[in-house]
Amino acid sequence: MPYNLHSPSGLRSPCDLENLDAWFASELDQVVTPAERGVLTTVGANLDAFVTWPQTALLLWRGCNRVPEDGKRQKYFSYPDVIKLKARSAGVTLDTRPNGPAIAAFQLAGGTRPPRFGSSNAWSIHHLYSGKFPYPGRTSTTHAAKDGKHFTQSAGLIAAHPVADALVDEFPFFTWYLRARAHQRFGYDPDIVFGPEVDEAGFHRGWSYTVLCSAA
Repeated sequence: MPYNLHSPSGLRSPCDLENLDAWFASELDQVVTPAERGVLTTVGANLDAFVTWPQTALLLWRGCNRVPEDGKRQKYFSYPDVIKLKARSAGVTLDTRPNGPAIAAFQLAGGTRPPRFGSSNAWSIHHLYSGKFPYPGRTSTTHAAKDGKHFTQSAGLIAAHPVADALVDEFPFFTWYLRARAHQRFGYDPDIVFGPEVDEAGFHRGWSYTVLCSAA
């Protein structure tokens, strides 16, 4: 399972949770091309038009990850009965392909995937913590796809318009802007950068999440 996680760029300063929009505008200064700055400014100012969020924090399947078995290039899934029943009652179609459990987690947590304009697909489900863009002073960041506590955690998932999907992979400060927004919504902080202490699932005290299924 190849991942290209190196980035020559990063954040210039830690997130300012008290004024994220001003922090985002400051980080934009490192982008040289005016056209790129314009796109990022527009998306940041109209985030609801480019990103949708789950309604609740749901760990769909504790212990599930996307790491393929030895000798295989991808991982495919057979879902436990409890997830099948929940999906059936919610009208959610389960996908056995590598990102299927994350998609199911997002949808069963109340998230919606708008249709695309130029494709029969819906918006992509994106892990905000993708192993890329460590926080200032850190050498690594959570890689949700490899971690059974985070791969199907809806608090770390968004549905992203193709434009936003590309920006999340390209600009560290846009990714951290969304990670900070996820923290504000759900208390989710798997890298432990927005507060001093989290529980084993990456949530700060006073914030809760639901577990639907634990791995056998």
